[in-house]
Amino acid sequence: MGGDRKEARLTNIKKKTIYIAIKELNKEGYSILALCSFAGISRSSYYRWLNKVETVADKENIVILDEIIKIYNEVNGIYGYRRITMNVNRILGKCYNHKRIYRLMKSVNLQSVIRKKRKKYIKSIPQITAENILNRNFIEASPNKKWLTDVTEFKLANGAKAYLSAILDLGDNSIVSYALGHSNNNQLVFDTFDLAIQNNPTAKPLFHSDRGFQYTSKVFKLKLDNISATQSMSRVGRCIDNGPMEGFWGIIKSEMYYLRKFNTFDELKLAIDNYINFYNNKRLQKKLKGLAPIEYREQTLVA
Repeated sequence: MGGDRKEARLTNIKKKTIYIAIKELNKEGYSILALCSFAGISRSSYYRWLNKVETVADKENIVILDEIIKIYNEVNGIYGYRRITMNVNRILGKCYNHKRIYRLMKSVNLQSVIRKKRKKYIKSIPQITAENILNRNFIEASPNKKWLTDVTEFKLANGAKAYLSAILDLGDNSIVSYALGHSNNNQLVFDTFDLAIQNNPTAKPLFHSDRGFQYTSKVFKLKLDNISATQSMSRVGRCIDNGPMEGFWGIIKSEMYYLRKFNTFDELKLAIDNYINFYNNKRLQKKLKGLAPIEYREQTLVA
């Protein structure tokens, strides 16, 4: 019974969307007869809707749907209904239920892109290893206490590879620093780490990584010791030990990389720069009380 009511409500929303489209196109000179015929509805049902007094909920749905479409188009369709809900509520100053947003999105066939996940590993003989001190304790209230890091691979249209190294702060989910290179080497990781410390000179984080050759090198261990950071490493073959970092790779690839082809290294770099800026400053997160990472970070550091 409950399912039937939901289907009926969704059907009504879809019909209203069609009626609204007909009304707007008619203003541009298209005939009602042709528009109704194309949409597969009778003129009498359209005129019944046109002459019907709209309820408060009807008017509100039109406002919400208009905002949904704007947000969806602005982010090129990468948001699902939950993130759309956070943005709509923030913009309109309301607290709409995510189920309502879902129904409205479904009524106009809006859905987020599908995420794909890939992971490759480079085998190496470690010089130095560390225990899994983090131990999947991904909860942290303050910035610069727990940093995660990793390197992921991208491919250009011609088959050439590029490698992105990044550091994620568990306190606010922000990307503290990152570097893109042509090779997955020590310098790429060192540059990422040095930039993170340059931007956060007083940080002494618990620093967690997998057991990649860059992180097990003596030089990298010395860098950690120089700032009094504590090193932590995932267990062999346990990606979940670095779960939030793996999660970020899934996000950037599904919301940016998989949506288009990249012909040159510079083209990819620009897209990554733009995306990480968007992720840090505009992409709202439920776990951050509906704020973007940098926004949450700034509020936390001031408090």
